[in-house]
Amino acid sequence: MKLSDFDFELPDSLIATRPANPRSSARLLVAQGDVLSHGHVTDLVDWLRPGDRLVLNDTKVIPARLSGRRHRDSEQGPVAAKIEVTLLEPRADGCWGALLKPLKKIKIGEEVVFRDGFSATLEAVEDGQGQLRFNLDGDDFDAALAQAGAMPLPPYIAAKRAADELDKQDYQTVWAQHSGAVAAPTASLHFDDALLTALAAKGVEFTHVTLHVGAGTFLPVKVDDVTTHKMHAEWGRVSQQAVDEITATKASGGRVIPVGTTALRLIESAARSGEIAPWEGETDIFIYPGFTFNVTDALMTNFHLPKSTLLMLVSALVGQQRVKAIYDHAVKDGYRFFSYGDASLLLP
Repeated sequence: MKLSDFDFELPDSLIATRPANPRSSARLLVAQGDVLSHGHVTDLVDWLRPGDRLVLNDTKVIPARLSGRRHRDSEQGPVAAKIEVTLLEPRADGCWGALLKPLKKIKIGEEVVFRDGFSATLEAVEDGQGQLRFNLDGDDFDAALAQAGAMPLPPYIAAKRAADELDKQDYQTVWAQHSGAVAAPTASLHFDDALLTALAAKGVEFTHVTLHVGAGTFLPVKVDDVTTHKMHAEWGRVSQQAVDEITATKASGGRVIPVGTTALRLIESAARSGEIAPWEGETDIFIYPGFTFNVTDALMTNFHLPKSTLLMLVSALVGQQRVKAIYDHAVKDGYRFFSYGDASLLLP
């Protein structure tokens, strides 16, 4: 498989920079076998059956993008300069891995002040990332970050506009619970309380799992032979309760349908032995055509970047030629793409 096998032409005008309002009014392209049907996310109530189970990623996106000023003493006196920081993940030693811009300008031991009483010191640089130690931790850190930080919008949105206060709500799922993601599980952004209530009344059931989506989800594939691509790792957890719920659904003939590729990658990571089991740790699972799915029966997902690992995952589920046909149709019909775009329901 070559990288070019997963390429397609996408007009820039189809890249969504704001979500549909309300969330569930986004368009939904349903692919069932060779049949494509058009609707809206609210129509999930008609497409899902009693006994189906939606698997939801309950990670919570942190406002990981910070703007501050670095400070150090020089021979000429105190020096200050602007620096942009994007937090990536907390480390066991209490530091945060982060992207710093400009990284070459900042020195080890320099302090970056984000606002009064909230600062960090650069302790090390590894693999192009800075290791920052903040002056606050726990609830105090969370509160300060909420005040000073902006949502880490994907590069293709950030290139068009800056994050604002609307994004703090728009780029978060209604069931977000466990803080740690620096990117949203975007298919889940289409759900609101009214839709969840309607689905529950239909007899659709829900299972929560946690995968902290990392910035690596936006990294491009740089190898021509896609099978040699090395995936980034992300931390996740599948609880015993989640395993019991999914197992019961499979046993009763219901369908297990992850909402988003993050939920799919996590439950398939927990089922590499053939059956799903409780699981916690870092997964770098790479799903591309030829992959054997042990849990997933269908998938709800947004429309993905050309040449991306997420497009390869979708191709593994429904077939490369089928995905090409679906995406050609979506482009021609004006569906909106990527994180704030429209959705698809793939029923293999």
